[in-house]
Amino acid sequence: MRPRFWDRPLGDLTSEEWEALCDGCGKCCLNKLEDEDTGEVVFTRVACRLFDDTTCRCANYEIRKGIVPECVVLTPKTMAKTAYFMPTTCAYRLRHEGKPIPEWHPLRTGDPNSTAKAGHSVRNATVPEFDVPEEEWENYVVDEGDL
Repeated sequence: MRPRFWDRPLGDLTSEEWEALCDGCGKCCLNKLEDEDTGEVVFTRVACRLFDDTTCRCANYEIRKGIVPECVVLTPKTMAKTAYFMPTTCAYRLRHEGKPIPEWHPLRTGDPNSTAKAGHSVRNATVPEFDVPEEEWENYVVDEGDL
């Protein structure tokens, strides 16, 4: 990968660089609720059925869309439509908005656990979606800043 590739426009990244931009926080795998009238998006502690709570990664990343059809596959082209419901600390969202990635990001620190160490991970803080009926997800709403 190229030096400081994360500072480049998203459309200029290779597929390997694109994947490396993920900080491993796991917040994108949380189920969200969106108010139909206002468009406000809130996070819940209810994680996707494929989310591994101990690694903060998808258990079946390569075939996730086939298992979870509603899974959003991020690409530079889809960011304009999807960035609004990504976490505010997400490197994809930040770069889409022309902002730098955080100092605690693993690409900056060289430490794959720096996201969790900085308190920006949902590791061991979620409940599986199959354990909570969808009509009860609102009981698990959490302020993004508390994640």
